[in-house]
Amino acid sequence: MNTTVNVEEIASQLKGRDFLGLMDYEPDEIRYLLDLAIELKKKQKAGEVYQPLKGKTLGMIFEKSSTRTRVSFEVGMYQLGGHALFLSRNDIQMGRGETIRDTAMTMSRYLDGIIIRTFGHRNVVELARGATIPVINALSDQSHPCQALADYQTILEKKGRLEGLKIAYIGDGNNMVHSLMMGASKLGLHFASASPEGYEPDKEIVQSARENASETGCRIDIVRDPREAMENADIVYTDVWASMGFEEEQKERERAFKNYQVNEELVKSAKQDYLFLHCLPAHRGEEVTEGVIDGPHSVIFDEAENRLHAQKAIMAALM
Repeated sequence: MNTTVNVEEIASQLKGRDFLGLMDYEPDEIRYLLDLAIELKKKQKAGEVYQPLKGKTLGMIFEKSSTRTRVSFEVGMYQLGGHALFLSRNDIQMGRGETIRDTAMTMSRYLDGIIIRTFGHRNVVELARGATIPVINALSDQSHPCQALADYQTILEKKGRLEGLKIAYIGDGNNMVHSLMMGASKLGLHFASASPEGYEPDKEIVQSARENASETGCRIDIVRDPREAMENADIVYTDVWASMGFEEEQKERERAFKNYQVNEELVKSAKQDYLFLHCLPAHRGEEVTEGVIDGPHSVIFDEAENRLHAQKAIMAALM
């Protein structure tokens, strides 16, 4: 994005698109969204009214409960001049007698965009296939691209750059690590993930990220030893050991992840000016100690705030 023409071309490319995962977006398109998120944040902080979505309505399908996702999307849509309609799994017929495709086609006649927070990623894909309006993945079992975009916005704001930095992810190889890894491979950050046996990231996603990394010049390392992953990290990231839907595995996962806690000893291997990120909610004393998550390197609430701005950028660009 070195010229105004390129920016305009990218903006045109994004109109009407879905946002199902970062793997579907080119590096310059992701960077455009990051720059737009930062711009919209500045407007909001300055009290500037900016309402490109005035008169538009967003449908929000929530099959999984949420705090940050629901509030940030509703507030974001309001700030952009539009209206958000919350739809819980008990409010609609999708999956309970009506096909996802029929739901998508019907909602496309009423709405200007749809977000969905669900368990199975196939639900997101099927909804997008049936809809004629933009569909945004607000979380699935495979990916969490809105959170990852907010994470990279936070890193860019705090570090002033992305390319060449190293992210160390310690913990479960879940949807969060998939989106972070894919984003790193597209944006040129080195990425190291450490998980216990049986909890590694999806092999196909790792392979896809490594193919991207071969073009951007970064490394994607999947290791067992958390200290190896942590070595010289600029960014330290973790997530809960038992995500929503895996609560019955809590005790089993506590045993599996006991050596994967992000604590004061482990972060000694990171760079002295490392940043600590967590997508929240966090379980202090489990995946991370209070001394790290509430310490001077933690930027978790700046990160949480950026969900608002990153998602506004996605909605403004697509809708």
